[in-house]
Amino acid sequence: MPTTLRIAMAQFDFPVGAVERNAERIGQMILEARDEFGADVVLFPELAISGYPPEDLLMRPSFLADCERALQAVARHATGIVAVVGWPESAGSVLYNSASVLRDGRVERTYRKRELPNYNVFDERRYFHVDPDGEPCVVEVKGVPVGVLVCEDLWFAEPIADTVRAGAELVLVPNASPYGRGKHAERDGTLSDRIAETGAAIAYLNVVGGQDALVFDGASLVADGDGAIHPAAVAFSDQWLVVDYDAASRRFSPVVWVDDGDESVDALAWRAVTRGVRDYCDKNGFTSAWVGLSGGLDSSVVLAMAVDALGAENVTAVRLPSRYTADLSNDLAAEQCKALGVRMLTLPIEAPFQGFLDTLSEVFAGREPDVTEENLQSRIRGAMLMALSNKFGGLLLTTGNKSEYAVGYATIYGDMCGGYAPIKDLYKTEVYGLAKWRNTVGGAPVIPRGVISRPPSAELRENQTDQDSLPAYDVLDAILLRFVDYEQSRDEIVAAGFDAAMVDKVLRLVRASEWKRHQAAPGPKVSRRAFGRERRYPISNGYRG
Repeated sequence: MPTTLRIAMAQFDFPVGAVERNAERIGQMILEARDEFGADVVLFPELAISGYPPEDLLMRPSFLADCERALQAVARHATGIVAVVGWPESAGSVLYNSASVLRDGRVERTYRKRELPNYNVFDERRYFHVDPDGEPCVVEVKGVPVGVLVCEDLWFAEPIADTVRAGAELVLVPNASPYGRGKHAERDGTLSDRIAETGAAIAYLNVVGGQDALVFDGASLVADGDGAIHPAAVAFSDQWLVVDYDAASRRFSPVVWVDDGDESVDALAWRAVTRGVRDYCDKNGFTSAWVGLSGGLDSSVVLAMAVDALGAENVTAVRLPSRYTADLSNDLAAEQCKALGVRMLTLPIEAPFQGFLDTLSEVFAGREPDVTEENLQSRIRGAMLMALSNKFGGLLLTTGNKSEYAVGYATIYGDMCGGYAPIKDLYKTEVYGLAKWRNTVGGAPVIPRGVISRPPSAELRENQTDQDSLPAYDVLDAILLRFVDYEQSRDEIVAAGFDAAMVDKVLRLVRASEWKRHQAAPGPKVSRRAFGRERRYPISNGYRG
């Protein structure tokens, strides 16, 4: 008689370091999968016990011991169901990224990850080892041979090939794979390749949630043994995913599964950032946020993101007008706050700015005003916003974009002040695209059209625009994308048709601004090469290629 396995996949957030809480939750979820869904197998994400990535928590023997005790406690819940749970396994002086098969109240088998990623945001070889004697993990569930791999293993041909040779017909893959633009298509391609090579059906579960500068998108998948890939589950959403697997046909059929209705580039990027903001606040004890609102594009987009993430009642916008602030800027800021239902404060900076000028007048005598006076205004605003955060609580969101961070068009201790930088990994042209996209969903526009159409300006001197100091953003971002994201050399960029003098200027600004980026607030990664955890360049650097 044909066998059907019901598989429950826990696409949820398991916070880093919350070992006891994660274990209690996993134990209850095992029972829920068994009793409410009638599942034969329940799958949890990579390192669900510890959360991913635990980083140097893995250096603490007490942390590893707590993880092992937590796994044993979880195992006791696995009766009448098979559970696959990820955890950091300490074996003396050696540490493995492991996934254990739990059955009949005990740990039945443990699989140790074979391929340890050590690129981009990953540095697993800093912590984990590969077991030279490691063997494929295949267990029988209702007579069906089921294999287990972990995340990166799937991106190589050998681990799944070895698992299938050991008898597996269905392979379960727990993952902790962070979001990046284009990642969904890469995953689909990888699953397609592995199935074509082996004929195995694959259940791919990805964790979801924000963790500092990373955002995990979930978007879990199942793929039939004939190569058919089912639509991905809704990204950035905590949810149970339940499928039936028919062993005879090696095909899945959904039981509880909601497809992602909008996988467009802008939709996914917006949801990545708002999830990152919400989880950063939740995990660090913030219930509200502050946004310095200038009436310009970047702060308007950040305000809309903050409201989507936290609710209008938990966000306060602050106008900080100076002698150079246009009436239009104040009006647009007020218009957006009214549309979003956000409380707005107005705190003019003229008095403290004049106070600084008076105090410095004797020292600065004989020198013309320059960027020094411009930066003073930005730093006054930063100090006032931080004062509000200190006095009333709440996280200050900084509003700089990737273009500005790249070339240093941001003031350290000024507009870079804040605890989280939502659009830090979005180029200015991408911010424009997101603003336009957000105004097409959810009813009335939330970003005034005047904000999108006006020339960008820091408004730190009379009649200033960004293009007084920078190339047009479409040109600037095209150069930055090649240099930062794709690591192209100066000569390669010039050969692509860009003006050599312009390229030299942009690359010089990028190199000169490295010290600023080392002090920048974290922000969610959405690109293929994010500043900070992913792109780590030396400040003192003589290379000019």
